[in-house]
Amino acid sequence: MQLFELMRYRRSIRKYKDQQIARCDLEKIIEAGLYAPSAGGGQRAAIIALRNQALCQKVGQLNIARFDRQQLAGSYVSSEQPSIIDDPALKSGFYGAPTVCMVLCPKNFLYSIPDAFCCAENMVLAATELGISSCIVARGEDTFAGEAGAALLREWKVPDSYVVRCFVLLGYCAGAYPAAKPRKDGRSLIIE
Repeated sequence: MQLFELMRYRRSIRKYKDQQIARCDLEKIIEAGLYAPSAGGGQRAAIIALRNQALCQKVGQLNIARFDRQQLAGSYVSSEQPSIIDDPALKSGFYGAPTVCMVLCPKNFLYSIPDAFCCAENMVLAATELGISSCIVARGEDTFAGEAGAALLREWKVPDSYVVRCFVLLGYCAGAYPAAKPRKDGRSLIIE
């Protein structure tokens, strides 16, 4: 697929088959993330990939534990690929994805969040190119805010100066791949 086709085709998938992605594909996706633009070319983003289903489920439960519905701008995402916004009965913010990548950046760096999400965007585009479904999930800071999350970060030897900014879920779509939603009008302006 050409880049513009890829961008139009990619969807956020929240229903995954119980099938692990190939390690060589994961390595390509991580490499794409590491080639993302970064403020001042600093290459500060780091990636930790989880390929253990039980661990993905545990961290996914931590991700949803502090979810505050009061802070939502909208209350509906999708009937085909429901999110925790749509279905309060979901018990994991990772929707059963067999692989979850955490994108970390320095805590006290002004461009930490944009760097992390540029990294995540490169990763989901690379995944789509490889035929792998994906979803970017936020709430990284909240996920590891409690003692259980902090213990995992210590176990993984994450420096105290770094924080998880977001997650990239990877796997294969269970069911039909969703069609594109129509684009909303009035979201761009060109001034000459």
